Amino acid sequence: MKKIVLASNNKHKVKEFKEILSDYEVVTMEDIGYTEEIEETGETFAENALIKAETIHNYLKDKGLDYIVVADDSGLCCEALDGEPGVYSARYAGEHGNNEANRAKLLGNLKDKDRTAYFVCNIVVYYNNGEHKLFEGRTYGKIIDEERGKTDFGYDCIFLSDELNKTFGEASEEEKNSVSHRGRAIQEMVKEL
Repeated sequence: MKKIVLASNNKHKVKEFKEILSDYEVVTMEDIGYTEEIEETGETFAENALIKAETIHNYLKDKGLDYIVVADDSGLCCEALDGEPGVYSARYAGEHGNNEANRAKLLGNLKDKDRTAYFVCNIVVYYNNGEHKLFEGRTYGKIIDEERGKTDFGYDCIFLSDELNKTFGEASEEEKNSVSHRGRAIQEMVKEL
């Protein structure tokens, strides 16, 4: 079984990748002993994914380990806000991972504006020889005012999927994975792998 190091310790992300990449052994940064925080200084999702992939690739190379590294960066983009929250999705209200505050800020900024939005995910696959490839997935919908479904993950409970006609918070894992930005980017990546 091929081993992939996922440049993330985000439990939701790891779970999603493991479900979709069931033919691979997916290990995390924690599993390989990488404990530092990787600073995401890129201005785009692609740049941030590459920063993470390269960092873990170099760490593994220094240890003489031969793995494929997979890194992603993703977020929510709103048309009326010129793509905000974008790369700042997880820290939109200031504090990283404060989902409630992020949603509240977004809803405030969208007051009386168009609610069209999309999630985008960029994935970088970084090979041992330094070669890397980029994959992208998107899913479209709109932002609603009431939280529906599970509220523990990002903007899922206020993102009404065009395809599912329900929020990602209301969708089952299988439903969400079938249309999600990450699911789509992973499917593109799987063709490559």
